Amino acid sequence: MAIEKLAIIGASGHGKVVADAALCSGWDEVIFFDDAWPELSKVGIWKVIGNTRKLLEQGENIGKVVVAIGNNAIRLEKQQSLQIANIPLATIIHPSAIISPFSEIGSGSVVFAGAVINPFAQIGSGCIINTGSSIDHDCWIADGVHISPGAHLGGNVHVGRATWLGIGTSVKHGIHIGENVIVGAGAAVVNDIASGLTVVGVPAREITIKIHA
Repeated sequence: MAIEKLAIIGASGHGKVVADAALCSGWDEVIFFDDAWPELSKVGIWKVIGNTRKLLEQGENIGKVVVAIGNNAIRLEKQQSLQIANIPLATIIHPSAIISPFSEIGSGSVVFAGAVINPFAQIGSGCIINTGSSIDHDCWIADGVHISPGAHLGGNVHVGRATWLGIGTSVKHGIHIGENVIVGAGAAVVNDIASGLTVVGVPAREITIKIHA
């Protein structure tokens, strides 16, 4: 019987959780790649054996890969490089997650312990559905979205590409959230949010982030 080996790009705390979920869900072995290699040679109990370029050079021989990088834009960029190289993406689902058979989960996404995805929800590619979060019926989650631990989405919520919903976020049913949005931890989203905004609070309101020279 062939050994199921998973390659993970991103040797970080998030990478450790992805590795744990993969092993719990039946993968036999995980190997790590990170662009900080060779200075970074180990993450937890696992060795880091190369960087992204080294992985891409191995091409289709590497098997399946998942990108375990928390930054949404970088994660999507790495996934695109893998797809151009015809390297297949793995989808990782922790065995304690509750996933409706009527939902859809895109390639390269990860669903962690205790997460719930209800009927007719559609999850894009390269998403993170983090620990203990819930996505209700008929939600539409675009590529590269991160739903943080303990975040809860009501039914028929739409979330745009590369948006990040912080820890403990609550989103009212029927809400539309644009692309590249940041929703702060513990926020309550009760109105639609346009693309590119950062919102915080209860109810969630836009803030302006000042960058000091």
